Amino acid sequence: MSEPPRVRTVGIMIFPDVELLDFAGPYEAFTAVNYSDDQKLFEVFTVAERPEALRTRAGVRIVPDYTYEDAPKIDILVVPGGQGTRREIDNPVAIDWIRSVAADAELTTSVCTGSFLIGKAGSLNPGNKATTHWGSIERMREEFPGVEVLEGVRFVDDGAVISSAGVSAGIDMSLHVIERLCGPEVAAGSARLMEYDYWTPSEAIAQAALRDANAQSG
Repeated sequence: MSEPPRVRTVGIMIFPDVELLDFAGPYEAFTAVNYSDDQKLFEVFTVAERPEALRTRAGVRIVPDYTYEDAPKIDILVVPGGQGTRREIDNPVAIDWIRSVAADAELTTSVCTGSFLIGKAGSLNPGNKATTHWGSIERMREEFPGVEVLEGVRFVDDGAVISSAGVSAGIDMSLHVIERLCGPEVAAGSARLMEYDYWTPSEAIAQAALRDANAQSG
């Protein structure tokens, strides 16, 4: 009898003024895998500094599943963005927690300006490649001059660290993680259940090249 597939934990960091789809998109992608398969592959939960409810940038009220102190071991860390990152980047409790989790995690990922938080925590070093929201590309280049910050891409897989562009790009990144860990059929099943058009890395590059070509010809 074959061994059951490994269940990986996905810890999604949340904080006041977090971008709603930055964390809800990955949450949906990883949990959709469990709906489309007889075997549970991911255990997904949210983690915040404090146990009380917080409000996203859009005003939705969210109660975290765990706090930094009582969260289970995290295999895949998801750090979202939003206006709240401008405060959290100077919050030593949050940055220390990211650093501690990333040290033991299989993958550290970011959505949008969550890249600034994982960068501050030491997950992005000179020579690494990363991306962020298009509106923060130049700011990220200034704050992390040794990191090759790519624009015009949905996500960047740099091994143990995967960063994505703004908002909906976090779904593409999550589906890429699912494909990388569980195979293309599992990722396709999640995307299909969500009725989401998943851009594979090659398709994303092709789309960016086409957009640039159209811009130059126009």
